[in-house]
Amino acid sequence: MRCLVLAVACLLPTVSLAAGPVKVDAKDYSCAQLAQIIRQSKKVYVRLGFGGRNFRYPPARCGPGDKLSTASLRDNTGRQCLLDYACVNDPMSMYNY
Repeated sequence: MRCLVLAVACLLPTVSLAAGPVKVDAKDYSCAQLAQIIRQSKKVYVRLGFGGRNFRYPPARCGPGDKLSTASLRDNTGRQCLLDYACVNDPMSMYNY
């Protein structure tokens, strides 16, 4: 029984870390709602037309070859949003050579 409890306790954090990003569409939410989703979900992929942007919260959780930046997009009301914590390609990173 102890082994089972220990195995579950060890595997639980790895499952939560391996979870993929939450995918949301920018045209379905307002700027405030998008910012709240990013803060609560930690990993978010926001669709913007044909492409999209990755957001990571808290900062400094981007993957290798990426850097933190801000992203400009339009919400469901057509307002321009400026969101922090966007992970964008870093051309100066050694991972991108």
